[in-house]
Amino acid sequence: MTAVESPIGALAQLTPIGLAELTERAALQTRFDRKYLLPLAELPGLLAGLDHTDQVLEIDGRRAFRYESIYFDTADLVSFRLTARRRRRRFKIRTRTYLDSGLCWLEVKTEGTRGGTVKERLPYHPDDSGTLAPGRSFVDGVLAALSAGPTLAFSPTLTTSYLRSTLYLPATASRATIDVALRWEDRHGRRLALPELAIIETKTGSTASHVDRLLWRQGHRPVAISKYATGLAALDPELPAGRWRRTLRRHFHAAPAGQGTPHPVGVGGDVAAEPGGSRNA
Repeated sequence: MTAVESPIGALAQLTPIGLAELTERAALQTRFDRKYLLPLAELPGLLAGLDHTDQVLEIDGRRAFRYESIYFDTADLVSFRLTARRRRRRFKIRTRTYLDSGLCWLEVKTEGTRGGTVKERLPYHPDDSGTLAPGRSFVDGVLAALSAGPTLAFSPTLTTSYLRSTLYLPATASRATIDVALRWEDRHGRRLALPELAIIETKTGSTASHVDRLLWRQGHRPVAISKYATGLAALDPELPAGRWRRTLRRHFHAAPAGQGTPHPVGVGGDVAAEPGGSRNA
């Protein structure tokens, strides 16, 4: 990657933090997420405004890590449709593989009683990342409270990949992630790449972080985006865009069914949303 494509260079001035310490200080399995989209070229200016106490995750000398997530849904996309309709009992099922370390987790995300995201996960073998078979009892156990488990048949629906850097924010004992080199591929082989776009996500308790406030001062507002649901809607224009319609129009090109790879669109300015942000499962 070039220096423009990767946030690594702009993070060089931060003090590193190890994974064990980050997990201990800011696990936040129940949390409030705020997501922002901005042009990659604006990242250095944003990161220059970080607090001097902020730290960056570093493992074996690396400060950016390759991720791959495989999302599972039913044939009629019940998980996608529950999210599109903002139902309280929505859920997402995915495997997440950390490609640089070979670690893998099976994760089920649901919405908590107060609107935050609750993530439960199980250590998984990377060779099983494309199937739920070894972890189906775990999935059913998490979904039992939603009355949406054992009778549903799940299969791989969407694969996402990206390069992620993670910040620890001591002032709020919270985290922020920076994702670049964004790619999607659906079950029909349609692909989307957005190399000039970055997704910033803050993961806090109920109090917004100073990264949120820095983004607000620079004219950025939280947007409605889900790597899974927005990615599917971008790749298949027949699906309901719903709450992501404006995000898709401003930041994505939808892919005509079965025809090639969509191209990224230009991005700029803020997106209409209140600083309170979105709370996404």
